[in-house]
Amino acid sequence: MVPFLFSFHPKLRFDKTWWAFFPACFSVGTLFVLWDIWFTHMGVWGFTPRYLMGIYVANLPLEEILFFICIPYACIFSYHCLKVLLKKDYLQPYSSRISIVLAILLLVLGLLNLDHWYTSLTSLLTSLLLLIHTWKIKGTYLGHYFLTYLLITPFFLITNGILTGTGLDEPVVWYNNAENLGIRVGTIPVEDFSYGFLMLLLVLTGYEWLLARKAL
Repeated sequence: MVPFLFSFHPKLRFDKTWWAFFPACFSVGTLFVLWDIWFTHMGVWGFTPRYLMGIYVANLPLEEILFFICIPYACIFSYHCLKVLLKKDYLQPYSSRISIVLAILLLVLGLLNLDHWYTSLTSLLTSLLLLIHTWKIKGTYLGHYFLTYLLITPFFLITNGILTGTGLDEPVVWYNNAENLGIRVGTIPVEDFSYGFLMLLLVLTGYEWLLARKAL
């Protein structure tokens, strides 16, 4: 609710970019919902019914589908605020090098763990997207995105920590460790950091592409 209400702040007016945000969000969200349905069916992850309303679409709880709207909204809103309030993009001069290093590390990680679905698919897709940004898109917004991701990480640790079981008798979202590295930050599988990074960067890519098209 906080990002939504502050979207109308006269210095921010994120609502004026909804025409670009929602198509990007719904397009990427649809792909991730299909991915989610597939992985849930395979038992890569699942959901504990006691924490849910009991409304399902395919095999996904309604809350999981809303995740792909609410989280991108809050994060792209944060990115928008950063661009408005922080005019200088401090990380942009280093964005290509950061992207290449991350892409290589994730590529190696994915190729070495092809037997782990969550690890391999998330790592390889994130690596591919970073390489596309570096060599093809060559956008001017990756620096702001990297900084935004760093700033939202503490909130991610809190919310995702709770969802994965911190302070609860059992997790809201459980993971099959046979399909990931089994490495956790608290209760959070390390792959979740790459998964969130990938989803948000895809939404941002579509969002910025639509904004750029209107500016032409």
